Amino acid sequence: MSAEAVDVRETPTVADFTVHRTATTRWSDNDMYGHLNNAVYYQLFDAAINGWIIEHTGLNPVAAPALGVVAESGCRYFEQLQFPQALAVGIRVARLGRTSVTYDLGLFPTGLPETAAVAARGRWVHVYVDRDTRRPVPIPDGLRRLFESATG
Repeated sequence: MSAEAVDVRETPTVADFTVHRTATTRWSDNDMYGHLNNAVYYQLFDAAINGWIIEHTGLNPVAAPALGVVAESGCRYFEQLQFPQALAVGIRVARLGRTSVTYDLGLFPTGLPETAAVAARGRWVHVYVDRDTRRPVPIPDGLRRLFESATG
């Protein structure tokens, strides 16, 4: 599925995501309106993506010769989330290019049925660059295999 083919009007369900990562909210995540601050959604997406990559490839982000840098991100909010709440971040690869990967992300309370709609939907693009030159490089093979396993 290409990034352009991801219908931003669509609200995917829990079952639409290949990978599920657990997350928990913190007291400091709520804003003055009593729900998660918008920036927290991005932190949860970032932690889920990078935790998944590190766990499954052994990548050391401090020493890796190729870095995945965020070139684009976005989020649509459908339901309110707050503290205290156990959450899951769904990950699927929407587009896998030579030097970039586009993730389609869902955030939802844990324990929902597979047919439940996500509370928030994110889009995240990593472009892989050389650590020293910061020029785009092909996605390393180990990462490419992981990304291929989550294409959906």
